[in-house]
Amino acid sequence: MAHKIISEKCIHCATCEVECPFGAVRISEKGDFSIDKEVCKNCGKCAAACPMDAIEKE
Repeated sequence: MAHKIISEKCIHCATCEVECPFGAVRISEKGDFSIDKEVCKNCGKCAAACPMDAIEKE
């Protein structure tokens, strides 16, 4: 199980990327954020830090 970013809520602040201790947050060339399910350890630090509540468990 991993977390996912709800793109409609995401404001691209990169707080999740900074807070992820595993480097699971990816940013596409277009600037869209996602979480690499293979790298995510489901710790929830990204979700706790997100100011827009745009991250949830998948």
